[in-house]
Amino acid sequence: MESLIAQADQRGPFKKDSKDTERSQKLKKTQSTPVDATLASITMRTRTPKSLSNRVEDNVKAKKKAAKLGRYGYINDLKLRSHLSKMEEGKKDWEERMKDVQMLNVGESGGMEAEGELERTWKMTQQDIVNNVGMENARSRAEWKLDGGPYSCRYSRNGRHLAIAGRKGHVATFDWEAGKVHSELHLKEACRDITFLQDHTMFAVAQTKHVYMYDLNGVELHRLSSHIEPTRLEYLPYHFLLVSTAKTGFLKYLDITNGQTVVEHRTKLGPCRTMCQNPWNAVIQLGHLNGTVTLWTPNSPTAQVRLLAHLGEVTSVSVDPSSSGRYMATSGADGRVKIWDCRNWKGCLRQWAVRTNPSNGAVGAQLEWSQKGMLAVGSSSSINIFKQPVVVAPHSHLANPPLYMTHPTPRSYISSVRFIPHRDLLSIAHSATSTSAGNLAHEHTVSTILVPGSGNPDYDTGEGGDPHEGGKGRREREVRSLLERLEPGTIAIDPDMLGNMQEPSTVDETLVHRKQPRLQRLKATGKADEANSTQEDSAEAEDNEGAGEKKENSQSEKKGKKRMRGRDRSMKRYLAKKRRNVIDVATVAIRAKLANQQKEIRKAREMKEGNEIPKKSALDRFKTTR
Repeated sequence: MESLIAQADQRGPFKKDSKDTERSQKLKKTQSTPVDATLASITMRTRTPKSLSNRVEDNVKAKKKAAKLGRYGYINDLKLRSHLSKMEEGKKDWEERMKDVQMLNVGESGGMEAEGELERTWKMTQQDIVNNVGMENARSRAEWKLDGGPYSCRYSRNGRHLAIAGRKGHVATFDWEAGKVHSELHLKEACRDITFLQDHTMFAVAQTKHVYMYDLNGVELHRLSSHIEPTRLEYLPYHFLLVSTAKTGFLKYLDITNGQTVVEHRTKLGPCRTMCQNPWNAVIQLGHLNGTVTLWTPNSPTAQVRLLAHLGEVTSVSVDPSSSGRYMATSGADGRVKIWDCRNWKGCLRQWAVRTNPSNGAVGAQLEWSQKGMLAVGSSSSINIFKQPVVVAPHSHLANPPLYMTHPTPRSYISSVRFIPHRDLLSIAHSATSTSAGNLAHEHTVSTILVPGSGNPDYDTGEGGDPHEGGKGRREREVRSLLERLEPGTIAIDPDMLGNMQEPSTVDETLVHRKQPRLQRLKATGKADEANSTQEDSAEAEDNEGAGEKKENSQSEKKGKKRMRGRDRSMKRYLAKKRRNVIDVATVAIRAKLANQQKEIRKAREMKEGNEIPKKSALDRFKTTR
């Protein structure tokens, strides 16, 4: 018995089965931790935002394996495959962070809702809205009566500063919230459009002959003489490009960082008076006199899209920023407003008629989309505001969509309509003509009205949307945006295609067969006469040999003759005169290098002829010549 106990001690205690131990541990955990049904139901349907989680994924092998077996696993080039995989991971991470932002932004924008079936939101007047909103919003309702109109107005990116330009030469920029005037100019010539540049400290004005740039105090900085008779201006903030269209029919892109013209396109459609930009992809959209709307990018000499939108002149074009540039609204002199889907261009989604009065100056309606997708239509003596999704819903009949809000402007026509960024306000520039007491008088007014739910309350401080931005923050933002500036070649109709691989094109074999010569098509189908084909082939070979000899002889003759080709001398003189005032670092360096080379050649020539150059001393400056 003692021997058996000794053997048992040597073997150790009895080991239980691993499955039994796992089961016992699970039972102990379930018994020790009570189950909360409410907590379990919440955790199943919620998640912690990735930006707030502390988990760091450092499994490099798993990432490499995912990149190898992912979307670009078929690419043999490791560098290219890793680059594309990183871009795809960054895109997925951006999408997840955007979901977190949407989840964390629990605030809802304002708006008007009808309580009963018989109530309508468009029956609410401005006085009713002012009585039911806060004091700060009620003070934003303003009206300025001016003398140099009709006016065109433009707001800065943060919505705090306003710039106006009148047809009689009155230009002014001011902080409309604080009531502080930055600059006021009387240029005594027609000013057709105005726009801010990178911030409110610089603005550009389209005057009668050229485009001029001014600073915050109204001091003229530059005169852009290459922009002749401009009509409309647009500024691309992510590319630092100033775009202008003119009566000459040219569309020009100017880089404001160095003052050089990037590219200019000839539209070949005559004068252009309507222009807007798509904030999603920075594509410029033009409206022409023949009712055509064209889409332009700097890297294409022809229009990307050409659309016959109206039967008369296109008076206004606007793109919806809330739908990533999906919807476009146009108005024409034919008295129609049309909504287009920019993805297929198969026809307008909806159209309706508006009131026009050409004798009063209201040829067509003025359009503007808000940050929340509201469309403002300014026609003769009134302005109507429509709300999504009704305004973009497909509708075959010529019927007006349901109104969200309306504001009367009696006996006047609207020259400009602008939504104020990040505010529930709409700016209207309208002019009226009165004949009181037998005297003809013109009244020009710039007013703001309250439109609940039109502005986006969430602004990005990194993109200049902070209305309380200081001087130091503005300088840092300008430097950062200048370093992160996009090239003009990145502007495209589909911005998502940048950084992706081009998919293999599917070529139709029937089309390739049609483009072949007739003899090859007959050979492929077996219908060709081989005897005639061999004679024809030999004749073609002889002709090709003779042509080759003639070509070689002509090339040898051309090599012997040295002729100047290209532009004539008058064009060279014109270009030299044009570039005389342009200071470029590269040209200055090249000119200095050529001057040094000429100096060395001259010195070597004098040394070769035997004329030694006397060495100059420090006392040579005191020598007098008799």
